[in-house]
Amino acid sequence: MNQPYVIGVDTHLSALPEADHLLRALAAELALPEGSFGCTHLVRGDRPRVALSFAVPSRAVLDAVREWLTVKGYEVSPEAPDAVGRAVLYPGVAELTGTLTVADLLAASAIDRVAVLGAPGEPAPDQPLVTRDHVRPEWRDGALVLTAMPAAGGTLVPFEVPDPTPCCADH
Repeated sequence: MNQPYVIGVDTHLSALPEADHLLRALAAELALPEGSFGCTHLVRGDRPRVALSFAVPSRAVLDAVREWLTVKGYEVSPEAPDAVGRAVLYPGVAELTGTLTVADLLAASAIDRVAVLGAPGEPAPDQPLVTRDHVRPEWRDGALVLTAMPAAGGTLVPFEVPDPTPCCADH
C-alpha cells in the first residue's frame, strides 16, 4: 500500500478474541478492498479496552468506511490509536494455514519478517512454521513482524495461541 489511509474505531471490548471477531465482521460488512489492513490496539489508562484500526488504499474508501461506521454508531478517529497494532486482516492472511516454510509465509503475505523469541537474527527461509491457522503479526517500526517461538520437531509456531486459556480459568 503506497499511501495508507487510516481510521481508528473505539470499542468497549476488553478481550482480543472478541475484538478479532468484531474486526472481521466489520471488514466483511464493509467489503474492504484487496490490500486493506485491520488491526487491534490495546488501549490503557482509565478505560482499558481494545480499539480497532483499518488502513485502506484510497481516500474514497476511507470516507465510505468512516461514514458507514459513524452511521452504525461507532466512535471513529482520524488515526490508529498507536503505531504498534496487531494485524488481524492483511494481504495474504487467508493463505497462512497449516505448515509453511518461513519463506513461503513471507512470500504469501504482507508480513515483512519473522522474529524468533530468544534467538538472534531471523530463522532460516526453509524452517517450517506451523500456523495453527492463527497468525497475528504486529507493526514494529513500520514493518509487519510475526513473533514466533520454537516448537517440537524443529518447527516454529506463532507466539500468540489461537485459544488462550483465560487467567484463573481453573478456579
